Amino acid sequence: MRKPRLRIERRTPGDRDAVRTILADLPEWFGRPEATESYVAAAATLPNHVAVSPAGEQVGVVLIEERFPETAEIHLMAVKRAWHRRGVGSALLAEVEGDLVARGTRMLTVKTLGEAHPDEGYRRTRLFYEAQGFFRLEEFTDLWPGTPCLFMAKLLL
Repeated sequence: MRKPRLRIERRTPGDRDAVRTILADLPEWFGRPEATESYVAAAATLPNHVAVSPAGEQVGVVLIEERFPETAEIHLMAVKRAWHRRGVGSALLAEVEGDLVARGTRMLTVKTLGEAHPDEGYRRTRLFYEAQGFFRLEEFTDLWPGTPCLFMAKLLL
């Protein structure tokens, strides 16, 4: 399948409607209303990048939290289901990483559902991050009560 030409837009402040729409398409990843509302609220303050299809549809989003001048964290990354495995996540990350490197950031981190939880969707999420150059640092069992959290990182060169 040919990858569509996407436009990646930087938005600061962010686009809460884009986040809400994209997360609504992914209930198996973002099915808890309180968590979704937390991500929507974060979109108003965190720098974010939105992937826009040639038809103008907002199909993916990433929110970045800059922890220190040398480190940043993916607070949220989501791509509409119909756009999975079409290069949207890779395009978003490439744009984000380019911006971060230009500012001197040296490491990008992400937290995701840990391997101790048998969720197939999150298994694919972990494989995506590994394919993008992230490596596993540690799995926490007490960071998110009742849910294992895998902490991953990528060196930005």
